[in-house]
Amino acid sequence: MLKSPSSAVVQSRKLVTTVARIQHTDNTSHSHSIKTNVSAEEPAPVPSSIPIGRSPKSMLAPRRAREQVPEGKPVTKPPSMVIFPLGYKEAIYQWWNSVTPTIAERNVISCIPYLREAVASSTSSATEVPSAEHPGETETSTKIDPYGPRVWKSTMVMLSGKDRGMNEFSVERVGEQVDNTLVMLHGYGAGLGFYYKNFENLSRSKGLKLYALDWLGMGNSTRPPFRICAKDPAEKITEAENWFIDALEEWRKIRKIEKFTLLGHSLGGYLSVSYALKYPGRINKLILVSPVGIPEDPYAVNADMPEPMDSSFQDEFTVDQQSTTESHSRALNGNTRGQPDANAPKKRPYPGWLVWLWDANVSPFSIVRLAGPLGPRVASGWTSRRFNHLTPEEKQTLHDYAYTIFRQRGSGEYALPYLLAPGAHARRPVINRIHRVGRQVITPATETTPAVKETGYPIVFMYGENDWMDVAGGLAAEEKLKQAKVQALLHGTEEEKRKENGGAKVIIVSKAGHHLYLDNPNEFNDYIRKELEETREQMLREKASS
Repeated sequence: MLKSPSSAVVQSRKLVTTVARIQHTDNTSHSHSIKTNVSAEEPAPVPSSIPIGRSPKSMLAPRRAREQVPEGKPVTKPPSMVIFPLGYKEAIYQWWNSVTPTIAERNVISCIPYLREAVASSTSSATEVPSAEHPGETETSTKIDPYGPRVWKSTMVMLSGKDRGMNEFSVERVGEQVDNTLVMLHGYGAGLGFYYKNFENLSRSKGLKLYALDWLGMGNSTRPPFRICAKDPAEKITEAENWFIDALEEWRKIRKIEKFTLLGHSLGGYLSVSYALKYPGRINKLILVSPVGIPEDPYAVNADMPEPMDSSFQDEFTVDQQSTTESHSRALNGNTRGQPDANAPKKRPYPGWLVWLWDANVSPFSIVRLAGPLGPRVASGWTSRRFNHLTPEEKQTLHDYAYTIFRQRGSGEYALPYLLAPGAHARRPVINRIHRVGRQVITPATETTPAVKETGYPIVFMYGENDWMDVAGGLAAEEKLKQAKVQALLHGTEEEKRKENGGAKVIIVSKAGHHLYLDNPNEFNDYIRKELEETREQMLREKASS
């Protein structure tokens, strides 16, 4: 039984208190060790200059400790990272000096080269702080754009109803006709800013207009109360899905976009499938980036598709991203780590505390909010691992951005347990409905005219080489889509056969994990640009023949 967000507050407070006590004990002993190895004359660092999770003192301590080990004794390697690496003082400093969510997003956008912001009206006050509502005349780079000119814009697109709006970032190629539109959607609890390493490269494609959106109730979109009124379990799932995809469809109508390429990561990929099924006739190509919720059996193992033994949903919270972006030589037809024993009992892929939080509908972000001034410290438990392969400046910028998202009022995050079971396994698996994507009725038949149906479109599944999401789910979905195409060619009308455009493929991005767009952006961008070029050529051919 799912509990309401408010009913879990007391439990959340108990959890925060327990974690704080554990970390206090851990940090007390850690701090004592540091003090015995660092000179008292060493000046204390300024909090704003400290990289996330490690101060200059903490980096010197292990080295000096090794120097003091007697010869002949083995050197004990210290832990690479604690649960919450940001110190208490640094956390309070960041909490006190934290910027607004809009400014944090702009700071991330400022890391993008070449793109120029759309110029505001000349009547805008020069003293106004740039924001989505009052954009300034800034640009993200002073360099001349060799692939442009291109301009970006940040807007809050208001929807019908109370407090419903979607945060939008767009890039447009100035002076070019739009031949293809790309819409990028993030995963659970994330934000459009996480795609900052993809915007510039992808917008090099001729005739492309790029949109990135924050889901309703997530990122910097508005945060209306999330409520489920249905009683039937299946209806609860449908209501939770509709909460997001109905907002996406309303946004599409406001922007007057007829058809577009849809890219969704993780939960965004799952919801993109739900959107494609409910609103047929709007998608040119569907790109599912490490989508959640595909397999039906969470413990099913494909003998032909090796799975790393330590790859699970737990990795999202515990695995160091530096190691994720290293090549582990994972291949589709071989396993360098060895095959698991088929007769061995399946290992539970998630810890008990996660199940407890999940069943209580306590989101991880509610813990950040309840932590108050220690919120940045709690957030560092995730950001220090996800962004530790970036430069110190970008790592800090992404940490600040993530914290401003996590600390906002809870809304869309409470939909998670209605859509997924513990361990990120879908309550309505995508594998059982993927064959219907691109095969829906657009216009029902009448007495005088036959029904107009979709005739398929390309669907791309993308995974990281070290992804904790099971690639076998994407391969199984690929086979189902190919079978659906065969059936369409066998039983479709002559017109439907002529227009048949279905297809499916699975792509593995090397040196990347679940966040492959950020782990290996160059390879990821190359794949996506190729897909965009193919879609544009297909659309131009269809336009010429019509």
